[in-house]
Amino acid sequence: MTWTTSPEIWERFALHRDPTPARTATFAEDVRAGLGARPYRLSAKYFYDDLGSSLFEAITRLPEYYLTRVERDLLLSYGGQIVAAFDEPLELVELGSGSAAKTRLIIDAIFARQDELVFHPIDISADALTESSLALVGAYERLRISAYASDYFALLRDHRLRTEKRVLALYLGSNIGNFEPAEATQLLELLARSLRPGDGLLVGYDLKKDASILEAAYDDPTGVTSAFNKNLLARINRELDADFALDAFRFNAIYNRDRGAVESFLVSERAQTVTVRGADVVAPFQPGDRIHTESSFKFTREELVALMHRCGYEEKRTFTDAAARYALTLLAVR
Repeated sequence: MTWTTSPEIWERFALHRDPTPARTATFAEDVRAGLGARPYRLSAKYFYDDLGSSLFEAITRLPEYYLTRVERDLLLSYGGQIVAAFDEPLELVELGSGSAAKTRLIIDAIFARQDELVFHPIDISADALTESSLALVGAYERLRISAYASDYFALLRDHRLRTEKRVLALYLGSNIGNFEPAEATQLLELLARSLRPGDGLLVGYDLKKDASILEAAYDDPTGVTSAFNKNLLARINRELDADFALDAFRFNAIYNRDRGAVESFLVSERAQTVTVRGADVVAPFQPGDRIHTESSFKFTREELVALMHRCGYEEKRTFTDAAARYALTLLAVR
């Protein structure tokens, strides 16, 4: 991909790539593993091809999907207080920065208190990271970006994150809920060891609530979330020469109270056999057989704070909306 922009903007942007990138499983290998196991599973990381990303953007605008909207409102309302919790000039770190749309609210709050800022976004996609970073340095003349195109775990494990001032790290979008508990613990511990005592971490997370509200957020009546999940099967058809019949599967999202997670499935409506030639796998289905596509873990404030304490953080303050649907918790590394 080629970007056309001024030399001055490039001078304020640096991209650090993983010097020894670990080999990751290919799409075909992950599909073969997921459809070769019982119960069937497909990785949620493959949701986001171009069409999948557009469908997810549509999901964030649905009235039932409150997460993105409420988090933005909280950042807009409390960004100044979050930044003011630190007496020293800040550097900003963000895990999974994406388009950095919500990040701008924190950047604005920081610039209200200091003249310059260094921002360290971390994302697996070098192209997406470059695109969002160039947009940011173009919008803010006093911003410098030192970006990392890397897997979170590899970057933090190898101690490649380099900061100089007091750090405020961001982990927004309820992304902490996308990891199984053991993985979430490992990531948070690695991040704590990469920061200094007194550095901050702002975590955005979905709060536990009535199952009907949670399930509606992940299985909207207009069917956009269903299309988002079924696009994963369509992607396998397109890229791996498979013969999934999309109308032979229905989408289902269920809140599992025991696990504290909304679990998403594609459920076979009939007996069928699917062949994925590009992954060299044949998967038989009976009516009711399910493919697990995603788990989205929810927390109470007490559960989140206890998890963070085990990983080396102390709560400074928690912000929630009036309906107690979503929370931002600000923490400090011990």
